[in-house]
Amino acid sequence: MTLAVICALALLIGSNRADASIAAKQDALSSVRDRQASVADEIAAGNEKINALIGQVSEARQREEAAAAELATAEEELAAATDELDAGRTHLQEVREQLDEAIDELEQIIVGVYKSDDPNMAKLLLESAQWEDASVDAAYLDRVHQYQADTVQRVEDLRVDAADTVDLLAAAKQRIQAQRDAIAARRQELADVRASLEAQEAELAAARADRRETLASLGGREDALENGIARAQQRATVPPPISDPAADPSVAAPAPSAPAPSGSTATLNADGSATAPADAPAPVVAAIEAANQIRDFPYLWGGGHGSFESSGYDCSGAVSYALHGGGFLSAPLDSTGLTYWGEAGTGSWITVYANSGHTYVVIAGLRWDTSGTGGSGPSWSTSLDGYLDPSAYVVRHPAGF
Repeated sequence: MTLAVICALALLIGSNRADASIAAKQDALSSVRDRQASVADEIAAGNEKINALIGQVSEARQREEAAAAELATAEEELAAATDELDAGRTHLQEVREQLDEAIDELEQIIVGVYKSDDPNMAKLLLESAQWEDASVDAAYLDRVHQYQADTVQRVEDLRVDAADTVDLLAAAKQRIQAQRDAIAARRQELADVRASLEAQEAELAAARADRRETLASLGGREDALENGIARAQQRATVPPPISDPAADPSVAAPAPSAPAPSGSTATLNADGSATAPADAPAPVVAAIEAANQIRDFPYLWGGGHGSFESSGYDCSGAVSYALHGGGFLSAPLDSTGLTYWGEAGTGSWITVYANSGHTYVVIAGLRWDTSGTGGSGPSWSTSLDGYLDPSAYVVRHPAGF
């Protein structure tokens, strides 16, 4: 088989693989977008339910407040009825005491008359010095007896009236108390309904928050897939190098697939900046130079996420800035997004280590990180001990580097 045939087969196989990779990424992107649309619809439906529940909770609270006001009024009426009943019972006791006193007085008069051999009307008339005296004494005695009898009857009547009043007041108190209990039960039912609606509202709000987190994660995955497709398409449109680079010095040899050889490691300068090795590809040099531009910036949580330009940077913001400087990233990614970025495994010049909580990048043998570098923000470090363990991070690299 001639060299030309071998080259043609290699080109065909490489093209087929690139097409397959692009197709797979496009399918994954379509799936992510479908899931985004589904989650967005779920969020919208959840919002409608929450809005409806908010109205129901408001109405339930109004009904509960009205029941509370009604209950307060019933409590006041019950308290007033209790006071009236207590006053009526006190009055009834006083009337009973008055009746007992009147009966005692009447008994004393009767006993006194009996003991003194009270004369009859004829005897009074015979012993009277004058007719007028007898008539006066008899009339007086009659009036005394009649007064006592009237007093007893009047007190008895008053006792009956007082007892009837007490009975009426007791019945009124029982009626008001029953109304009060019914209102309290209705208020409790309304409170239970309101609490149930609030619990449903809280559950929907929690589900909405979870869906929003899922949507944000899908957004990062979408960006990573779009960038991957764009890079794959760009590589597919670039003509492959000739099989013998020495035959055409103007055509660069393909990037090495193994780690950079000894002597091609970047230099960490005394001022903390890094200098790319002489044989580093231009994108690697640009990534190092971009990182140098922000190495004196402070650590800022979330810095570099909304925009590459920021007053400070966190771990993913610093890594995104360096990758963007080398032309490998068009939009910032968080550490989770970087677990999907690029291609799997270590690169020959650039390797990103990422998980859901942290990320850093090794460029030409130097670690670009926001922790374990001796600074308070993004810095370079020559220390790689314990930082190259793939079991703790997802390892990714830009294709060809």
